[in-house]
Amino acid sequence: MGRHLVALSVVAVALVGTARCGGVGKLPTQPTAGSAVIVAFGDSLTSGPGIDPSDTYPVLLQRRLRQSGYDYRVVNDGVSGDTSTEAVRRVDQAFTPDTKIMILALGINDGLRGMPTNTLEQNLGTIIQRAQSRGIAVLLCGMEAPPLKGFSYSLEFHRVFTRLAERYKVTLVPFFLIGIVGNPDLTLDDLAHPNAEGHKRIAEALWPYLEPMLAK
Repeated sequence: MGRHLVALSVVAVALVGTARCGGVGKLPTQPTAGSAVIVAFGDSLTSGPGIDPSDTYPVLLQRRLRQSGYDYRVVNDGVSGDTSTEAVRRVDQAFTPDTKIMILALGINDGLRGMPTNTLEQNLGTIIQRAQSRGIAVLLCGMEAPPLKGFSYSLEFHRVFTRLAERYKVTLVPFFLIGIVGNPDLTLDDLAHPNAEGHKRIAEALWPYLEPMLAK
């Protein structure tokens, strides 16, 4: 994990500086009447600032679903700059009666701001509980924090996601920015936010964990 934290620290300022550049927010992709819904609930890593909405990983997952014969509609509910605290306030609005799966990709802004890890754990736990209480399966995306507050903070931040996955029996995806962050071929000029190619990598990383949760 160490070398990835070093890369994160290099681009932390860029992420914070562009935190409020606006999100896509509930962008339905190829809606089909009666389709089950997958909500991609996250921040700028989901909303895709600086790229065409059609290049974001929720849309790419939508295409993969169609190609693989799954009748799901993916909703991009990413809001740039969201911390877990802000996300808790809007999570209930993310669910529709047809929502079956939530891709939960939050926490990196908490880490960049040095938010207490117990606050992060409590907030993400609340989001997971609210989803599960509605019968919605959760795919939890692990996040990492740059060592801006020391290695011990980054290590405890990492452990939050492992504990949540174990406590709530949800599938955990390893940090999907590995190999992307800091790579000029896969990020925007800030070397932090994924470009279109970076979002392709994210979709590819998510698919092996998402597919077993699907029903045809």
